[in-house]
Formats: sequence, structure tokens, C-alpha cells
Amino acid sequence: MARRGKSSAAELLMEVVAKLPWWACVALAIASYVWLSDIAARPTNGAATGAPVSSLVTAGVVHGLAAAGQYLLPFICLGAAGLSAFRNRQRKQLFAQAAQSPTASAVDGMQWQEFEMLVGEAFRRQGYRVVETGGGGADGGVDLVLSKPTQNGTEKTLVQCKQWRAFKVGVEFVRELYGVMAARGAAAGIVVTSGRFTAEAQAFAQGRNVRLIDGPALQVLIREAREQTPGRATGGTAPMAQPAAAQRPSQPQSFAAGVPDCPACGKPMVQRTAKRGAQAGSSFWGCTGYPACRGTRRTTDG
Repeated sequence: MARRGKSSAAELLMEVVAKLPWWACVALAIASYVWLSDIAARPTNGAATGAPVSSLVTAGVVHGLAAAGQYLLPFICLGAAGLSAFRNRQRKQLFAQAAQSPTASAVDGMQWQEFEMLVGEAFRRQGYRVVETGGGGADGGVDLVLSKPTQNGTEKTLVQCKQWRAFKVGVEFVRELYGVMAARGAAAGIVVTSGRFTAEAQAFAQGRNVRLIDGPALQVLIREAREQTPGRATGGTAPMAQPAAAQRPSQPQSFAAGVPDCPACGKPMVQRTAKRGAQAGSSFWGCTGYPACRGTRRTTDG
């Protein structure tokens, strides 16, 4: 995705704080004002105590920064609160438009920033904690970081978004994400596009914990996320969730060409090779949620 231009320090700070919920930004504004105003109100008559000149200079600088910051920092935090609330509303509107559209036209007409927000909202509604990184630079183009608690701790998944309709996403981008996954210790990676993937990209993803979501598969993901939204159908409290295996049809659904879903938990599967036992050397489908989920399928079942 295209990246943002240079910003001032205040704008960068506002962007960072805006990643928090709006109410957390307001709380931070109040806390920063109380803390800095207390420092600014303290007397700076260190000369009477015979303190070293260096200490007096330091105290004067701290007092001056606190005097200015007691208004500036809360203002930035309140601005971040408004930005956070606006983005949260925008995410919900984008998701509603995409979920209600019978075709991919709603997604195709989005800007790349909106596309990232839509994808993040879809995963957020499926129970993931989503951090929007903005991609580009040293992070290898990662736009979202998903995390979800598992039996063995918190599982981290890196997501790269490609709002491309004119041409297919090539294998170089999948390789790039796979390399970043190894460097950052991520359990899995996902590349999402509104278009399609090349055959080379699909072949490279096979057997690796890399999930490819093209335009049609993204529509399926959005519909599933909409179904999992609490209280959507009645406007009240959602009924108790059933196990994922009970919610899905008996036949596997494909998130990428030829990729079945796990019969145990419903997650997409990857091809693996048995390393021991009577089936050593043979291929099988394994759940991407391994080791939390040990669901398997024979390759002939996919």
C-alpha cells in the first residue's frame, strides 16, 4: 500500500494515541493534565537552597516543559480521542456497506486506507485483537497484527493488505510476508486482496502457514464476521455460540483455491508432510491452529 508522508511530532503522537479506544484517550488527557499541572505548580526557588547550577537549569527546563505541556498534551490526547471515535465509526460503516453489498463493488470502490480498516474490522469481529500498523518501511509491509489467546499463549498473525483490482498479487509479496513471519516469530500470515493471486503465489503458500484471501474469499470472510457479530439479528444479546464445527456445513469451504476448512475448529488448513509413523513421507491437511487444534484431513478429502 502507499504510505503516508512526513508528519509533525504532535501529529505522530496523536496517531499513536488514537490507536487506543476513545475513552482511554480521554482518561490519558485527564491524567496528563493532573500530572503536568502539579509539576508546573511546584516552586523553582532552588537558588535559595544553594543547589548546583546544573540542577537549577534542569529544574527550570522541566518546569517550563510542564507549564506548556499541561495544556498541549491533553489537547493532543483529546484530539486523538476524537480521531479514535471517528475511525471506529468509519470501520463500522465500511463493514456494513461491504456486508450488505451483494457484489464486490463496495470493496472495489474503497481507498487503500479504507480497505485496511475493513479487513481489520472483519477480523476484529471474529474475536481477534487488531493493531493497525500502517505497513511499509522496516515492518515488511505488514498492515495489521492479529492476536488471539490460545492454550499455549497468545498467537500472533501478520496481515498484508493489497487493494489491487487491475492485476494479480505475485509470489514476491507472499515470500516477503513469510520472511517477516520468521523474523518476528509470528504463528501465521495472511495476504488479503480485492483481486486475485498468481498461480506461483498460491503454490508458494501451500504447505506454509500463509493464508491467501482473494476477492471472493474476502466476501465470505465478511459475511462470516457479520454472522458472528453479537446481537446483529435481534438487536439484543446474542445466543450462546455453538462450536465452530457445528456452525459450518459438513463440506469444507475454501478461503483460497483448493484449501479446505478444519473439521474440528473451522480454520483454514495447510498441506503438511508426515515425518514419522506408518504414514511418514505422505501429505495431509493440517489445521493452521496447531498445536491448539490437531484437526487433520487426508489430501484426498480436500
